[in-house]
Amino acid sequence: ELLITTYAGKIHISTYIYIYIVMILYICTLELIPGLYRYRVGDILRVAGFKNKAPQFNFICRKNVVLSIDSDKTDEVELQNAVKNAANHLSRFDASLIEYTSYAYTSAIPGHYVLYWEVGLSSATPTPIPPSVFEDCCLTIEESLNSVYRQGRVSDKSIGPLEIKIVESGTFDKLMDYALSNGASINQYKAPRCVKYTPIIELLNSRVVSNYFSPKCPKWVPGHKQWCTKN
Repeated sequence: ELLITTYAGKIHISTYIYIYIVMILYICTLELIPGLYRYRVGDILRVAGFKNKAPQFNFICRKNVVLSIDSDKTDEVELQNAVKNAANHLSRFDASLIEYTSYAYTSAIPGHYVLYWEVGLSSATPTPIPPSVFEDCCLTIEESLNSVYRQGRVSDKSIGPLEIKIVESGTFDKLMDYALSNGASINQYKAPRCVKYTPIIELLNSRVVSNYFSPKCPKWVPGHKQWCTKN
């Protein structure tokens, strides 16, 4: 395995290359491995062969856009669709989801998905959003996820209730500032959909104003396991 960073020294190429630079979306080592500019940080590539001594890559999957606690695997597209479904609960309060990210909390057993939401209010005198609405958002996300996740919640008990943490206004601006201060380009920056880097998680947690859990297990019917296969 290989960790590619902005370090300009020699790097070793083996079967798998992990492009894992926190929140930096392009690679600064193009002279060392030509062609990597086509991939995003977080991509997992496999060396398929060599041409003129230069490695040829096959795209495997995205890294850091997948949530997983046990056998569940939630990709970015599936998570985006689930969050979109849940955010519809906010509209009747003149509120909307400005930005979000997530991570798999595994410091306790069972682990669970955590989503950080920054919510915007469009009214000068907004109607307070009851806690039950955010709890419904948690449940909607869970019921929008694949059957493997829901089995882990309902039958296997290997996954705990999903949690939404509401963060202060401007939190994702702070997140961008952190990325830029660590070398990211403002033209290439995009808020990460999943995070694992401890300083980022600590930054997010420091700005949490409230948190909510799914009030019950999502619906699940025993049957063939299905992961999300959307591209």
